[in-house]
Amino acid sequence: MRKYIFIIALALLAIPALTSCDTETKEEPGGTAIEKMCGYWDVSYDAVDENGEIVDHYADGILFTYNLADNGTQYMWLDDQGSFWNYKMIVNIDYGKKTFWCDWKDYDAEGSGQAIITDGEIVENGGVNEHGKPTDSISFYIKFTDEKPEVQALYDRLWVHGVRHSGFSPDTE
Repeated sequence: MRKYIFIIALALLAIPALTSCDTETKEEPGGTAIEKMCGYWDVSYDAVDENGEIVDHYADGILFTYNLADNGTQYMWLDDQGSFWNYKMIVNIDYGKKTFWCDWKDYDAEGSGQAIITDGEIVENGGVNEHGKPTDSISFYIKFTDEKPEVQALYDRLWVHGVRHSGFSPDTE
């Protein structure tokens, strides 16, 4: 009896081992179609006047850029995940030039305001991280329609600029 239990147990263990490694597809794993523009960014928001001169440091935050579900090369998500203004919007991209922009459009699901993005670009090794190592940089201008009028009078738009998040704290190499 013990012999039969052992054989049955061995058969039950062997079945998953023989079937669990079947390939369902011939696809090779890899990145997205716009992977060089996708990322997690540490950014600063600086208020600039009509001449592009910085008039005030507004805030610091994080930003995420990622592909759409269709994995195309014409659009990407730009999302601050609530770290600054709580904007999340789809922007046009030119993947060959690593540039992005959008005309006035709703920037959140509630439709509380609109934003315009201009002069967006991602530069490979265009920045330096907190450890002094080269890393990708991001830069663009954004303007919101729902900014308070007294604040709108102080500056023309915000310059968002930063570098790809390194994942290390400043005191870690």
